[in-house]
Amino acid sequence: MEDFHNPTAISVDGPDPAIATFTKLTVPDSEPDVKILTSGGRRIPAHASILGSVSPVLESIIDRPRKHRSSEKLIPILGVPCDAVSSFVGFLYSYRCTEEHMEKYGIHLLALSHVYLVPQLKQRCTKALGERLTIENVVDVLQLARLCDAPDLYLKCMKLVSNRFKTVEYTEGWKFLQDNDPWLELQILQFMDEDESRKKRTRRQREEQGMYMQLSEAMECLEHICTEGCTSVGPHDMEPCKKRAPCSQFSTCQGLQLLIKHFAVCKKRVNGGCVRCKRMWQLLRLHSSICDHPDSCKVPLCRQFKLRAHQEKEDARWRLLVRKVVSAKAISSLSLQKRKRTDESKVPMNNHGMRSFRL
Repeated sequence: MEDFHNPTAISVDGPDPAIATFTKLTVPDSEPDVKILTSGGRRIPAHASILGSVSPVLESIIDRPRKHRSSEKLIPILGVPCDAVSSFVGFLYSYRCTEEHMEKYGIHLLALSHVYLVPQLKQRCTKALGERLTIENVVDVLQLARLCDAPDLYLKCMKLVSNRFKTVEYTEGWKFLQDNDPWLELQILQFMDEDESRKKRTRRQREEQGMYMQLSEAMECLEHICTEGCTSVGPHDMEPCKKRAPCSQFSTCQGLQLLIKHFAVCKKRVNGGCVRCKRMWQLLRLHSSICDHPDSCKVPLCRQFKLRAHQEKEDARWRLLVRKVVSAKAISSLSLQKRKRTDESKVPMNNHGMRSFRL
């Protein structure tokens, strides 16, 4: 322990270069009237007016009555390296901090900015520490971010720990955390569990949205086939043109044409025993539910399904499906560019070439 009452154990610094430069511009005729005492026994001359104008905590300390009017104003800032304190005081004067100092003393400066309520420095430290996160220091920075109420930095650390936990758990920081801060360890494990749940929900929602987009595409193809015709199937009053080039959605359109051909000749559909025919019935019913012009629509059974829907109350699950498909159709129509599909991103086709829609 340093003997701060022994003059031989204390060194008095000259003005810090940053402080000296700033002082010439702001208070050229003023002499330092307060000293910052560091853990190493160093005394850093400063100006009470400058310190108090930036930090309300330092202002409160400066205005505190002294026991002896003749004694000098001394502000102890202990527990961090002397150079970190010097850099902190320099920032109070100039609002600048070098990258070298941020690299060396970023953690200490964050703690000081929090304790002495200097938001500009705290914001700078939070950003710099977030950019310098590593597997080795992430647990230490996480603990500091929690203590210093730095939510952005805290969340960034949590995400890194969660994503690289298999590596982080072998670091000294994690071992120290397990021995000394079980509550934070529990918070990390809970965050990881919730993060995994969020990822699962996101994947499920993405898969569901993909299915609704496929159904929307199938509705477009059904209208296209029944109105214009495609390579092998067309309206009843129009002969199919075998020389017609495949449409832009031919991967879906071709499967739908095969399904329509099967539906037209299948004998099992009368008794409801054909799975493919059930799928076709569902597609026709779905089209009718979203069609705005049933009287002029050329899709088979559109008007009949619409009338039946008015007579019979549809179940909630079907109404939800219709809303989702309509929403997907709107999103697709508002898209500035056509969705580009590659062979890897296509949904696998079944044996008959039709996508497996699950209704």
